Amino acid sequence: MPNHARALTEGPITPALLRFALPMMAGNLLQQLYNIADTLIVGRYVGADALAAVGSAYTLMTFLTSILLGLSMGGGVAVSISWGQGAADHMRREIAFSFWMTGAVALALTGAAFALTEPILVLLQVPETLRGMMGTYLRIIFAGIGGTFLYNYYACLLRAVGDSVRPLAFLGAAALLNIVLDVAFVLGLGMGVAGAAWATVIAQWLSGLGLCLYALATRRDLRFSAADLRPDAACAAHVARLAFVTGAQQSIMNFGILLVQGRVNSFGPAVMAAFAAAVKIDSFAYMPVQDFGNAFSTFIAQNYGAGQTGRIRRGTRSAVAASMLFGAAVSAVVFVLARPLMLLFVRPEEGEILAIGVQYLRVEGAFYCLIALLFLLYGFWRAVERPGMSVVLTVISLGLRVVLAYGLSAIPALGAAGIWVSIPIGWAVADLAGCLPMVRWLRRAGNR
Repeated sequence: MPNHARALTEGPITPALLRFALPMMAGNLLQQLYNIADTLIVGRYVGADALAAVGSAYTLMTFLTSILLGLSMGGGVAVSISWGQGAADHMRREIAFSFWMTGAVALALTGAAFALTEPILVLLQVPETLRGMMGTYLRIIFAGIGGTFLYNYYACLLRAVGDSVRPLAFLGAAALLNIVLDVAFVLGLGMGVAGAAWATVIAQWLSGLGLCLYALATRRDLRFSAADLRPDAACAAHVARLAFVTGAQQSIMNFGILLVQGRVNSFGPAVMAAFAAAVKIDSFAYMPVQDFGNAFSTFIAQNYGAGQTGRIRRGTRSAVAASMLFGAAVSAVVFVLARPLMLLFVRPEEGEILAIGVQYLRVEGAFYCLIALLFLLYGFWRAVERPGMSVVLTVISLGLRVVLAYGLSAIPALGAAGIWVSIPIGWAVADLAGCLPMVRWLRRAGNR
């Protein structure tokens, strides 16, 4: 293996983690600009109904993308472990199998999404007044699923072997293009939500194809040949287990959010629009800790493959401390700046929408430390080949959130605020359920 790829298994831990994580954080913050640009421009220049439609569509697309991202992440864990072991031939077989497996799922998702657009709108309790607009947006945005697959697959593959910079470069270019096209299509050509959707789809395909071609042209160690596609039951089973369990974890997480979106939609367009804007701010705020959790997962997987349990223990302590500090700082910023942040998406005269969004941010945004720890737990359990534990934590977090969201929001004194309160409660219970077994695992590893 090239020496530079050993950076996560050698040398000072905290600097190595931060050097690897920072490009991932920057990259996914840029990725948030895809939909934030749509939401901001549509909300400010097309209207509140368009904002509600695009925001609800974003929740659905996040769910579909999460399936592909989860499969790619799971395959990436397998590759990271083989990379740490120095098993190049085995790694190429894993790459070949995970590519075709994830690609087949992307194709199936695209077909299903187009076929089920109308039932999906009914399931999400989208008001009749918004269904036409949201249907138009979705039918265009579904065409970008293939591009999303290519980008996420090759981004996870490159990160699995220690390269988090190249995915950032391609994503940055795509985010900038998306904003330019949003302005051109929505403001210049007056295409409304359809223009915002086309801007995103074009940017998705260009970033996906660009990163794919880059990886194939410059990284011989990541190319697979026909010989690597020979049947290998053990390899296929290992990759499939990590990929599908991680895919299940990601999709369960976002399916729960989708169910919460359905409850939000039942409160009408004002709550929908406020939630659409606030969730973009929310995602932007805690995305760095999610990416730090993914970087931490790669760190743990490479050291797990290399058998460096002492380094895993030290890295875990370092990662928890860094995530807690960052989560606390972001919570303070969001709490104080909730109203100015909402005004980026909502006109000042839309007072009801503005007040609901500020309430959401100040209730849920005060607890980013809890979700920061949860992302570390997800990454840890994936990396030590126990992805089922990540699924358990997701079910606890999201299951409790959904049950409480429907139950608490039915109390007249709480209303929609009951949905916001349910979120940090789910995070806290899942954190407790994941931390105790992780501490036991680390103690056992230290005694080996």
